[in-house]
Amino acid sequence: MTSQKTGTDKVVREGNSYRMERIKRISQSFFLHIHSTRVHISSLRPTYTFGLGIILGFLFLILILTGVVLMMYYTPSVERAYDSVKDIVYIVPGGRYIRNIHRWASHGMVLIVFLHLARVFYTGSYMHSRKLNWIIGVCMLVITLFLSFSGYLLPWDQLAYWAVTIGSNIAASARELTDLLGITNYIDIGGFMKKLLIGEETVGQPALSRFFTLHVIFLPLSLLVLIAVHFWRIRKDGGLSCADFREGVNRESDEEKNKIYTWPVVMWAELAILFVISAVLLLTAFIVDAPLLEKANPAFPENPAKSPWYFLGIQELVSYSAFSGGLLIPLLYLGFLISIPYIDKQDHYQGRWFAGKTGMRTALYSLVMSLVVVIGQLFVMVRYGWLRDWFPGISQGVVMLVNPATLSVIGFVLWAGWIRRKTNSTRMASIALFTASLVAIVIFTAMGIWFRGPNWDFFWSRSQWPVI
Repeated sequence: MTSQKTGTDKVVREGNSYRMERIKRISQSFFLHIHSTRVHISSLRPTYTFGLGIILGFLFLILILTGVVLMMYYTPSVERAYDSVKDIVYIVPGGRYIRNIHRWASHGMVLIVFLHLARVFYTGSYMHSRKLNWIIGVCMLVITLFLSFSGYLLPWDQLAYWAVTIGSNIAASARELTDLLGITNYIDIGGFMKKLLIGEETVGQPALSRFFTLHVIFLPLSLLVLIAVHFWRIRKDGGLSCADFREGVNRESDEEKNKIYTWPVVMWAELAILFVISAVLLLTAFIVDAPLLEKANPAFPENPAKSPWYFLGIQELVSYSAFSGGLLIPLLYLGFLISIPYIDKQDHYQGRWFAGKTGMRTALYSLVMSLVVVIGQLFVMVRYGWLRDWFPGISQGVVMLVNPATLSVIGFVLWAGWIRRKTNSTRMASIALFTASLVAIVIFTAMGIWFRGPNWDFFWSRSQWPVI
């Protein structure tokens, strides 16, 4: 009896020693310490997070490494920028592939950050104590967009020059309102924003210098700080939100039964994701070259001149109204994103995709509604024109306030309000508004990419699809 007890005690001591060793590995290693010592097994399901957050971290790391290499050979001057990029592509050993990896990693990061935001929203992972981290994530989304945009100008080719020219004109979109009010000579908010962005009225050396400084110093450091705070908040909030949270379940006991140690399972999974991402980027860089057109020439504009693909939705909205599309609606959308955790406080839905079947139906109905509203208006505009075509003498103020962009926003808000009254749920209303707006962004972006040709006229021609 004594020997049996002694054997049991030995097994328990060895088990405790093994567990303490794994905890020690995590707590004493910087790279492992960003994780909790134990994580809920449900948060590791591939279909719950899809590894999007880790993918973003790896893409940012790859961008930093490749960016440092490219910076060694790049000269940020109007006279030398284009030639230095050509040297990277054609003379520097491996330079073409480093540039390709940097370009496609940048585009991939923009796409993944949107998908990650949608994943966090639809799983309710912004609730309870995670409000601050959601806002940090929205700030990271904005910085990621401008980080990619600031790098767009650096090759100083026709594609870069005219894309940034379009972007700077969008920054000046407030001029439509100040012109309408007759106060532009006194209060030129749009002009101030444009000069703040590019330094003068046209894209030149001041713009290139500013974009280079933003791209290699200010924006990466800002994003790095936010990433550090983001990871810290995830750790402080108890790790990733749990996918098994259900009403009526004792969360603490459920977590304890279903938690596993971070080392080595999570770390091996993250390494596997890193290898997959690296393989995809290397293969893409080998097959598809990053575009490099002829040297920028202000005297010969591209037609159509298009902004980077992730701003083409805004460019499409600006074609209806500069103020509404370039300033009003983007600010309203940004405000909506930031306010989500304070509007939707039903934290018992945390960790559940679409908050269950009701949320899935709400998202599906909102998707259909958005398709009908947005595509219906675009069909009318393309086929029959819009207010200016029907009433040539109509006030610009009416055109500014009544267009497919503003009408879509009003329709989405009314739809979300109706969902709120019908379901008596702020979560359902948030899902309705988020889904409808997300679908609209995709449609307007697709419109700018594939359906706008020379002079921004509607067309359909594969040969005219823009270079990214």
